[in-house]
Amino acid sequence: MKLTILGCSGSMAGPDSPASSYLVTADGYQLVLDLGNGSLGALQRHLRPDEIDAVILSHLHADHCVDMTSLIVALRHGPAPATRRIPVFGPTGTKARIEAAYDPVARKLGLHELFEFTTPKSPAQIGPFTATFALVNHPVPTYAVRLEHGGRSLVYSADTGESDALVELATGADLLLCEASFTERDPKVPGLHLTGRQAGEHAARAGVAKLVITHVQPWNSPAEAVEDAQAVFDGEVVAAVADEVYQM
Repeated sequence: MKLTILGCSGSMAGPDSPASSYLVTADGYQLVLDLGNGSLGALQRHLRPDEIDAVILSHLHADHCVDMTSLIVALRHGPAPATRRIPVFGPTGTKARIEAAYDPVARKLGLHELFEFTTPKSPAQIGPFTATFALVNHPVPTYAVRLEHGGRSLVYSADTGESDALVELATGADLLLCEASFTERDPKVPGLHLTGRQAGEHAARAGVAKLVITHVQPWNSPAEAVEDAQAVFDGEVVAAVADEVYQM
């Protein structure tokens, strides 16, 4: 498996990165996790929009899904229009959310000619990947996902506060891509986001091999989040950087 960071800025696009989006590839299959603000532009440095094989949307906050509207434009009007329906895995209401964000008229036109919308169920076979989903701790229905292929495993936390479900999902994973939006100085808001230290605690409890900190808000410091995680987790910790690639 190969993980490419398309966007890792938390809650909004930042000066150094689009919002959340990640490309996971194996055996020529190209799976996109989330499509936040600005991420479709970054994706085009790696593949054409029509080459996407499947999309998983963890939840329906704009910083994780709004560039689906740009994907619609590319597939309908770009030089390589869609020739097949792309599977899109997302919470109940994903189709209506994307239609409303794209254009209210789209409710009449529909998007079924472009996408096949599916609510996540575990386990799911998505191309070469075995996907397992878990609902995590966020104000709207939000799915963390574990992808397995060839004896290797990647877990994406999506957005979450403290979550036993995330720890269970990530147990023994080779790589945990985990959000750390808040600092230890920020007011504690239960059920919203993690700090770097909390991300490290989840990684330690799950016994993962490597922790990649992501979704740090543009006004906070990824280096500080990494340092806070390292205080409680003995494994490797790095901060996600746009266009960085990890091999598993």
